[in-house]
Formats: sequence, C-alpha cells, structure tokens
Amino acid sequence: MKTSVASLLFATVASRTSAFAPASRSTFSRNMSANAVPLANGAMSFDRVCREWRCKYSGDKATSESLEAISKLVDEYLPEIKATSSDATVNRLICGGCLDFKLMTTVPLDDFGPWEEKGFAPEADFLEKLKAIEGVSQVETQTITNMVI
Repeated sequence: MKTSVASLLFATVASRTSAFAPASRSTFSRNMSANAVPLANGAMSFDRVCREWRCKYSGDKATSESLEAISKLVDEYLPEIKATSSDATVNRLICGGCLDFKLMTTVPLDDFGPWEEKGFAPEADFLEKLKAIEGVSQVETQTITNMVI
C-alpha cells in the first residue's frame, strides 16, 4: 500500500509540468521602489541614479601630490555632497594603474530630479577647484544608473 501511494504521488507531481517550470521572474526586487524604471525588456530596472565626477591625477598613487589635494577637496565638500539626499551614497574609486580618480554620488530616483534642477550642487564649485589642482586633467562628469544587485 505504501508503494502505491508513493507511486501515485510521484505520478501526480511528475505529470504536472508546472511543478518543474522555473518560477516567473519579477522585474522588481524587494529592494526596489514601485517607481523603478525597466531596462532591457524588463530584464533589469533601476531606482537609483549616480552622478560621477572623474579626472586623471599625476604621480605615483602612494606619493601623488595631486591625489592628496583631491582628497582634501573631497573632505571639504563631502558634507554638502551627502546632503543631496537623506539616502545618498558616496563612493570614491582610485586606480593606481591608469591614474583615475572617481567620486560617485548615488541617490534614489525620486531625489535625482530635484538635485539635477539645482545643477548637481556642489558640482560646479567642486569641479572648478578640481581643475585648478596641479597635475589634474581630463575632468569629466557622467550620469549613470547604479544598483546594488
């Protein structure tokens, strides 16, 4: 009797292909807001936007005077940068091989528009001082999505 019940249960489950079909993929994760913007035909979406400030510095990363000056500039502006949103994250990226410096400020999508309307303050002042640092070149900005996955 045990064998026939087990066989019946197996036959029932095996005959239902939906039991083995992959679960449907939701475009939105639990960490995303309801207003997330879909990308790639719904395969990805975003609800956080990043403003990147980048440049090239000169010298060895361990002893670079231009990188040291950039660090002091970041320290000066960091409180104002973090005040762009109560949920802002700020990341600093440095490549010692290609001499890249990047400062990335990521904010929720809802906070991005108002920040953009203000010219990404304090971007203009920060970039003006960054360009004045001896040994700094190729100062650029970029707006990109930035999602933790």
